[in-house]
Amino acid sequence: MTPEIRPYDRERDADGLYAAKVAFERGLGESTGGDGKAAAYAEKLTDTYRERWLDWVDRCVAADPRCVTVAVDGSADGPGDEAAADGAVVGYVFVLPERLAVIWDAAVLNELYVAPEHRGTGVADDLLGAALDLAADQELPLDRLVLDVDPANDRARGFYDRHGFEPWGEMVARPLDDS
Repeated sequence: MTPEIRPYDRERDADGLYAAKVAFERGLGESTGGDGKAAAYAEKLTDTYRERWLDWVDRCVAADPRCVTVAVDGSADGPGDEAAADGAVVGYVFVLPERLAVIWDAAVLNELYVAPEHRGTGVADDLLGAALDLAADQELPLDRLVLDVDPANDRARGFYDRHGFEPWGEMVARPLDDS
């Protein structure tokens, strides 16, 4: 069964979306950056973080209902076996609402995740298509969809390369607790 691609609905999807978010975060920590990065990502995934993140999702969805799109599969459980009432969330894409586009002067793809068992099936292509459609409808200073992808994440880089994404600057970061 091909997963349904549709806008996120908190009543049906909150548990499944957050389970996918946890899998996304843990995957970031495990696949790149070593044990320190994995530990940092795992430490933030508290009940308090869950509520704050879901509240933020709600605020973003209130600004534009399409900014979070989910892939829902009624035939299988999703990450962490947290099934939504009418199916399991097996992937999602999160594009920041238009009012936040000034952060990069472009549409911002915040996160895209697909459960491992659904990778290579076209679900990620469908989710990215929803993100591109939303971005095309935004009034942007620069007609671009931007995202941050770890250069060590070969799978993600290959996916975005295949969809025509190109390097555009380079992010640098600094811990806040260092002087």
